[in-house]
Amino acid sequence: MDALRVTYRLEVEAGEAESRAEAIALEQTVEVPRVVVRDPFVEAEILGRVESVAAVEEGASLATIAYPVATTALDPAQLLNVVFGMTSLQPDAQCVDVELPPSLLEVFRGPRFGLEGLRKQVQVEGRALTCTAVKPMGLSALALAGLLRTFARAGIDVVKDDQGLADHAFCRFEERVRACLRAAAEVADETGHHALYVPNLIGTPSAVFEQLRIAEDSGARAVMVSPMLIGLPTFWELCAERSSVPVLAHPSFAGAQRFATDLLFGSLLRLYGADAVIFVGYAGRFGTPRAVCESLADRLRRPWGAVLPSLPVPGGGVQLENVPELVSFYGRDVMLLVGGSLQVEEGAELERSRAFVRSVGEASRT
Repeated sequence: MDALRVTYRLEVEAGEAESRAEAIALEQTVEVPRVVVRDPFVEAEILGRVESVAAVEEGASLATIAYPVATTALDPAQLLNVVFGMTSLQPDAQCVDVELPPSLLEVFRGPRFGLEGLRKQVQVEGRALTCTAVKPMGLSALALAGLLRTFARAGIDVVKDDQGLADHAFCRFEERVRACLRAAAEVADETGHHALYVPNLIGTPSAVFEQLRIAEDSGARAVMVSPMLIGLPTFWELCAERSSVPVLAHPSFAGAQRFATDLLFGSLLRLYGADAVIFVGYAGRFGTPRAVCESLADRLRRPWGAVLPSLPVPGGGVQLENVPELVSFYGRDVMLLVGGSLQVEEGAELERSRAFVRSVGEASRT
């Protein structure tokens, strides 16, 4: 059977794990009691099947269930529905891993540009990349463009909108995009350094697609969205069918889900087309465990059929002093996101940004 395999962590006693897994197999496919499944086709081609159940610690087991690929309808929303639809409402289950057969990998494809495509956009090889954000919300488009100009002059590779920047009355999207792209172009003319400005797209699907059009028509060479805010199916359509430039995925609202962190950021966002994935790492105000960060980065970069690798982008309160250790931990195929730390000393933004660039360069050579 061409199957999608999903692993769940079940917070139940060992004696209940088998029956709990069987209930999930029913819940995620036919959603009726087992005795109702009488049709031979439904039983053979639709019903989920428990393949293994193993205790991992007291009160917790891992269960792997195989679902026929036909149940997914080869659709990005229905795939999620089969993986963790109604079971996500039940507090004793967490989705921790997904194994897709080649037939599904061919349909969903993953990033169009990926890690190497982003390197080509910024014309950087052999070292970790640098990234920061223009913020805070409330500044005018011209003020944000002024910040971008400072970061670009310092040599930072990627300068993105903060995820909180939308089409605000006090800072319209189109005005901000044009002002920031103009500032990046001016610095490139002055210094030869072409910083990649990444506008944030947010809103309803129609609004996001219109913002994408504006950004591309204005000359943006990459964009950013928060997939869990706009919805993973919309994110898939944006990456696979709408965007002609790389797409960065931001983690806002992802904590509302009960997917395992490394599965969501390391596998699902890559599968759905993220060329780079921003996540909150262990060095910052969120404190994601180091082992989870290691697994997440590995999932983004390791071979996965024909799916291109995505670029890991750890952020979430990274400080300048963290940079050497982070490059050592993640390696050179990473983009470090340092945000507010570059602005903590008024008047020293350029100096601190240059220190960030210098620190990444030095750490990448060791």
